[in-house]
Amino acid sequence: MPPPPAVSAVRGAVRRLLGSAEAAPFRGAPLVVACSGGADSLALAAAASHAARRAGVALHGLVVDHGLQVGSADVAARAAQQLAELGAVAEVVRVQVGSSGGPEAAARRARYRVLRERRPPGSLVLLGHTLDDQAESVLLGLGRGSGARSIAGMRPLDPPWARPFLGVRRETTEAACRELGLDPWRDPHNADARFTRVRLRTEVLPLMEEVLQGGVHEALARTAQQLREDADALDAVAAAERRRVEVGEGLDALALKEIPAAVRRRVLKAWLLDRGVPELSDAHLRAADALLADWRGQGGPRLPGDFVLRRAHGTLQVEAAGRKPPNG
Repeated sequence: MPPPPAVSAVRGAVRRLLGSAEAAPFRGAPLVVACSGGADSLALAAAASHAARRAGVALHGLVVDHGLQVGSADVAARAAQQLAELGAVAEVVRVQVGSSGGPEAAARRARYRVLRERRPPGSLVLLGHTLDDQAESVLLGLGRGSGARSIAGMRPLDPPWARPFLGVRRETTEAACRELGLDPWRDPHNADARFTRVRLRTEVLPLMEEVLQGGVHEALARTAQQLREDADALDAVAAAERRRVEVGEGLDALALKEIPAAVRRRVLKAWLLDRGVPELSDAHLRAADALLADWRGQGGPRLPGDFVLRRAHGTLQVEAAGRKPPNG
């Protein structure tokens, strides 16, 4: 007998990603599943278990206990138990969550750090993000106005991270858990309207589905894929242009000015990040670009990390604040 449709869907999603050309360097290595105990990650663990058995590789399950809710240790232990029943070597890791950037961002940083540190060398870490999560990410990026990369959402494969379910709806993972007899945890935070994502999920997206007569989640996911492909192409062009305009540790301002703005700003951003400037906003990038597109002898902008961008003798240089070479 074939498996039920939802089980077939989640298994197929994992099989397609692991069988892709991009995943070829990781074949033969153990698989790692990040599991919170929720329906998405449990369905993923079940599908990964099926794939691991067929490939003859080990399956590791990592449960990160953030300690942010009462009873979190019990939830983590139950998730680990279900992972073990699925044939995984399960491990629970308790982390300390900081406060920088808010609790969600701090928890995410702590979680990803542990997952990266605990995975076996050469392994992919499978994450249970679904098409619904992708749609929410696209809307968040759009609302924040943080550029095409933000609206492009999450990548299916961004080593060591792998997201097989970006084409799978949340309702499918829940159905797969029911069909497999798994008992997912329902995180109360997922119903807490204090969180922006929850309001998007429960208020904004349902309204959009009603007004636009359905298909909004899938349309947002398609938009993310299209933007990701466009952004990748522009990044490749920008990398080639950067090699052409680099002068030592600086950039040739006159040559860079002639490049179209969409490519020029990508060159600037990649170069500034490589020089140690952290977390560039669109405002920072446009202020930097003004030294090229609107050069009138002005001083350069201050940038995050106590850096300053300067134009001297036709070359852009980024330096620690305080140094003052002549403009030119």
